[in-house]
Amino acid sequence: MFVWPDNYENSWTLSKTVGRVGIGLHSGKESEVLLGPSEECGFYVSWLDSDCNLPLKIGSHQVRHSQLCTSLHLGGRNLSTVEHLLAALAGCGLTHVEIKVKGDEIPLLDGSALCWIEAINEAGLRAVSSSRSPQLKLEKPLTCYRKNSVISATPADEFNLVGVIDFPQKAIGHQIYSIQLTPERFINEIAPARTFGFLEQLDYLKQKGLIKGGGLDNALVCDDDHWINPPLRFPDEPVRHKLLDLIGDLALVGFPKAQVLVYRGSHALHTDLANALAANTSLT
Repeated sequence: MFVWPDNYENSWTLSKTVGRVGIGLHSGKESEVLLGPSEECGFYVSWLDSDCNLPLKIGSHQVRHSQLCTSLHLGGRNLSTVEHLLAALAGCGLTHVEIKVKGDEIPLLDGSALCWIEAINEAGLRAVSSSRSPQLKLEKPLTCYRKNSVISATPADEFNLVGVIDFPQKAIGHQIYSIQLTPERFINEIAPARTFGFLEQLDYLKQKGLIKGGGLDNALVCDDDHWINPPLRFPDEPVRHKLLDLIGDLALVGFPKAQVLVYRGSHALHTDLANALAANTSLT
């Protein structure tokens, strides 16, 4: 029986290469991802469809402005919608992974991180002799704002998350979810939560060239007081998905020893905190 790591203190890579093919949420184009073992600490991206395929280590400094997803600028190319994959890798405890991509957007798959967890489970994990990046230790509280949204990090012994959302749509409303993150808790409580959107916004987003690959099979759609495509996997699936996105964005710098609280989070706000953590933490 496969056993996931107990915590985020050791170094892990994949036992073999595993791949997935799917459609990108915003591009609507098919892309392919191969996840493979690595002896180098960190997550490295290279391209399957380019002669220039030197693996590049990813970090928060590579994030570029994007709507409704996190996009990285890597060696002259952009790679979009990386958050669910990175959440799966870091959330289950992996520290050394090579990511090979064909296309410019990570496949959405079912809209959560669950399919990536299944791929990782298929490959299996093995310990790595080289050490992981030291965990970030926060010396003082940090707070970032964007309009009516706020995210804060305060020193703690473990990586704790508190997510709060507040939507006028009655089917969602006010939700809060807190978790002391471990690989097992991530896999069971956060990874299955799917992306969601609003029926009244679909035409506008499509006119903007977004969500070309979105559908009822890979996203929850809310119409004020009800869901177009129930059932939900959790009664509070939206706030859990917001934490999934946050985990994926913080994976770019590593999980801190901190309690992170986010109210009405966004990828841009998450990146603000990731950059602040990188600049204001010590290594343990």
